Amino acid sequence: MPRRLTVVLVLALLGTAAIAADGLRVATWNISFYSGGRIPQIQTSVYGEFDGRSFAPDAILLQEMTSESAVAQVVFALNTAPGSPGDWAMAPFIDGNDTDNGFVYRTSRLDLIGAIVVAEGGPPPNHPRDVNRYDVRLAGYQSDAAVISLYSSHMKAGTSSQDQQRRLLEAQAIRADAESLPADRHFLLGGDFNIQSSSQAAYQELVGSQANNAGRFFDPIATPGSWNNNSAFRFVHTQDPVGPGGMDDRHDQLLLSATLIDGQGLDYIGDPAVPYSTFTWNDANHSYCAWGNDGSSFDTVLRSEGNEMVGPAIADALKAVANGAGHLPVFLDLRVPARIVADGLLDFGTVVQGSDAAVILTVGNAGDTTLWGEGGIEDAIYTLAVAPPYAAPFGPHTDAPGGTLNQHTVTLDTSTVGFFETTLVIASNDPDVPEFHVAVIADVVEPCLADWNRDGTVNTLDFLQFLNAFTAGDPTADLNGDTTVNTLDVLVFLTAWADGC
Repeated sequence: MPRRLTVVLVLALLGTAAIAADGLRVATWNISFYSGGRIPQIQTSVYGEFDGRSFAPDAILLQEMTSESAVAQVVFALNTAPGSPGDWAMAPFIDGNDTDNGFVYRTSRLDLIGAIVVAEGGPPPNHPRDVNRYDVRLAGYQSDAAVISLYSSHMKAGTSSQDQQRRLLEAQAIRADAESLPADRHFLLGGDFNIQSSSQAAYQELVGSQANNAGRFFDPIATPGSWNNNSAFRFVHTQDPVGPGGMDDRHDQLLLSATLIDGQGLDYIGDPAVPYSTFTWNDANHSYCAWGNDGSSFDTVLRSEGNEMVGPAIADALKAVANGAGHLPVFLDLRVPARIVADGLLDFGTVVQGSDAAVILTVGNAGDTTLWGEGGIEDAIYTLAVAPPYAAPFGPHTDAPGGTLNQHTVTLDTSTVGFFETTLVIASNDPDVPEFHVAVIADVVEPCLADWNRDGTVNTLDFLQFLNAFTAGDPTADLNGDTTVNTLDVLVFLTAWADGC
């Protein structure tokens, strides 16, 4: 399916960007110097609902965690929140220099594979904090194509040349690690970059084209520029909802690998070629969202009353979580890969030579809509291939998740007698089963003379139809092979008819 058509179909299902959507929702959130507490505020920020919208993520990359117990407090808040599915867990906490990253996720959506330190933080000239990577696999999938490597980073703040050099060092470590990942690995970077402009060296290190682009990141909302104190970017600013400077920085971002914006398999829900809107927070081209920012608070504290995105209660909760010097969370949605389901066996049974023979093959998308929703699963795209004497419509065919499965007619050439056994191959975009094999069998037998109409039953109808052929002088009624249709042929048929099959 063309990429543009896929995006249009997904966005039609998505409706509006900030509605708690189908698919996998990944977020990054710097809860400044968090050591615990603010439980009700975290709960309202995450599971509060306004005008049908809710944050409701499936995974959160956390920054500025002061301890393992602080991350555990976040998990507790999420699991006990009204409306929570109660399936949150945390990755192993790694205590590094300064504050630390954390990662919390829903166990019904993701399986944690591993958690590592990509680069250790330290005093100058090093970057101050650790960079962590969390490898996860989509629940219910088995292949590497369903694995995502999630990086969490909190870069050095400030604008001095040393500050920028320390950020560059961190960006270099992240990109180098991403380059070392297995080929075609999906990866994502979330965090508080403390970068004021896309022209800065650290940002260009992450997103710029280099000789080796295996570890290159991309901004899914195609929004480069000088973000600091620039009203043109007021809809994507994340800092500071309560501080004296107000909302005027895009410090918090999510960046994606090329494999997450290629329109295939696990992929960003949105159009990464289209810049984020400069006139509305509700950009239908993107699932990316700075949660709480409706664009009305440039250079001032986040608006509560009249906040069009989240309303006053959630806005107040977000500001309370920020605790005087904080950030808004950023999230985006990922569509999960298709799953193929099909009949495992096509049995034509015993077929009379020269008769018509066809069976129905049922194939479709088995993506788990109860888990991911219909709008969060890729359409299944597949072809059918089978060797003669069988034939099937090659395709490509498509099937959306959640609906009626497709049915295809597989036919058999019955001109030759014999037992025919082969495999029909369904090649699809299911990462776990790219080739689904269907066994196909049939036994083509010589026709029984008495079963004139070849309906599998010898009865009066066969006799009458033979007589019709005999009366018409039909060459098929020449049963003794003397090239003449006469009474001798009738005697041959009557003998066979009396004996049955």
